[in-house]
Amino acid sequence: MLDLLNQYSLNFFFKWEKTNGKSLYFVINREPKQGSLPMDVSLTPSVLKMKTLEQCREIKFPAEVRLVPSSLRGLQYISGDGIHMRLLVQADLNKKLVTALNQSLQAQKCYVFHCQTCGEIIVKERKLLRVLPLPSENWNALVEEWCCHPDPFANKPLHPGENDCFIGDTHLLVNVRSDSCIPGPEIAQAETHQLSESHLESKPKANTKIICKRCKAMLGETDSSGTTKFYITEIIIQPSGRDFDMIPRSQFVQSVIAQCLVELSSARSTFRFTVQGHDGKTYILVWLLNSDSLLIESLRNSESIQKFSLFEGMESLDSNNIGIRNAVKVLFHPCIKNRNIELSSSWENDIGVHSLVLPSQTCLELLLILLRSNHSLPPSLQYMNSFQVAFLKM
Repeated sequence: MLDLLNQYSLNFFFKWEKTNGKSLYFVINREPKQGSLPMDVSLTPSVLKMKTLEQCREIKFPAEVRLVPSSLRGLQYISGDGIHMRLLVQADLNKKLVTALNQSLQAQKCYVFHCQTCGEIIVKERKLLRVLPLPSENWNALVEEWCCHPDPFANKPLHPGENDCFIGDTHLLVNVRSDSCIPGPEIAQAETHQLSESHLESKPKANTKIICKRCKAMLGETDSSGTTKFYITEIIIQPSGRDFDMIPRSQFVQSVIAQCLVELSSARSTFRFTVQGHDGKTYILVWLLNSDSLLIESLRNSESIQKFSLFEGMESLDSNNIGIRNAVKVLFHPCIKNRNIELSSSWENDIGVHSLVLPSQTCLELLLILLRSNHSLPPSLQYMNSFQVAFLKM
């Protein structure tokens, strides 16, 4: 019987309510074997106890979480789903998040650019004289509405000067080569590869990919003007003299995308997003549903963790430990292999939908993260109005 209890996958979900606390929807997810029921469930502020006729197991919650046992409601067993319950909790979470670029970079400071995947130095000791946000993607059209004279910015792309850094939604622009199309010594750790002829046909100037020499990850693109675009999911920028902190790839991608969704939804009141690759293809449709969730879960070794290197670092938690993270709740539709073509086309032509452009490989990594999160949910919580449900940890 103890083996049976150890096979349970535990998923906890917080949602804000109008009460002073938070409502915890707790699911012990798996189909019990014959003879494992009845099961007695008891609660204290820090412990959940599950007891059968032969065995008992206690699950200790993180110190940041305090349960309110008297608020327990809706305890029920759903066939094929698991044991469900709802109660109030008090939570005090102060986790260190992956810092957003627009919050961490400062002018007149020296920084080192690293490949996020392997830690290779891409740009050495660069002092940023100016750090400025890029305008929205439709800024040129808005200028025409506000100017009473011919647009002074017509056909003038925004190129950073030497030692400038312009920060966009999913990328940043720097000028690491002020007078040559040949990679300078500061990007000697990167290789450049010409894009396909079909891509060159769509752009009047040839672009090159920036590829990490060590791990071969695509980090960005460089155009003939000397402007280099680095994607924020592919690099880590740290102050000079600081040791590189390796962050598991899955954790980094989730945190960066989750923060991006929250910031854009707050600044632009948009909650629907298309995730597009640098090849112009749409890979995922994402609908931000809740930006202030907490996710508590029991993390265990699994075949999916062992099979995909994307999930390295997740197996470090002991099976008895419970992890707690800020998270955003999203609805999503995959668009690979010609799926959801009509809906994807509709969203792409909707001005209320914002596009996030990332390297194509990262789009696939994000889709894998979303699918894995969806698969970890109980069957009754995996779908909402035909959309798949997932959580991205911050």
